[in-house]
Amino acid sequence: MGATVIVLQVFALYALAGVVTAAAFVTFGATRVLPQPASMTVGARLLVLPGAALLWPYVLLRWLRSRGPR
Repeated sequence: MGATVIVLQVFALYALAGVVTAAAFVTFGATRVLPQPASMTVGARLLVLPGAALLWPYVLLRWLRSRGPR
């Protein structure tokens, strides 16, 4: 039972980090990582949200790299 609780806590922590990162990304960073300056509609941001939450380490890495010089 102890290992199961630890696995569930790690999963919950991953999911929490994903939701926080995805929310920040679709609010502030989604247009930053695009190759050309563009805007995103609310609908597009809602479509990106679940994928960004699931793949948050990759999303965060791309977002941080996009802050450097172009």
